[in-house]
Amino acid sequence: MKTIFVNFTNHPSSQWEEVQLNEAKKYGDIVDIPFPVIDPKINNLEIKDLAKDYVDKIVNLDAEIKVVHIMGEMTFTFCVVNMLQKLGIQCVASTTRRDTIIADDGSKISKFHFEQFRPYFF
Repeated sequence: MKTIFVNFTNHPSSQWEEVQLNEAKKYGDIVDIPFPVIDPKINNLEIKDLAKDYVDKIVNLDAEIKVVHIMGEMTFTFCVVNMLQKLGIQCVASTTRRDTIIADDGSKISKFHFEQFRPYFF
């Protein structure tokens, strides 16, 4: 059975810098699962139900999951991470360095550079 790195974010791996791709590939093939849009008006039970749906989708992939990279709306992310960790699946966040340029008109342009994957822990 093949091993995989699940990218559960709004940032498809096809748009990653080479260093991030290489780091993820150490775990296996990268599988992108787009992060859902979370309605700010839904309640905790709806968050939990949605999290369960996505956890089921992740664990039912036909592969050995080595790690899940998850970044997004905080309460949903927290719920999914807890559910996956209870199943023994490691979850990580990506850490980045931000370079910001301030234009003459005062607008800001930020570019993020991957540094590492950091495990969720408590």
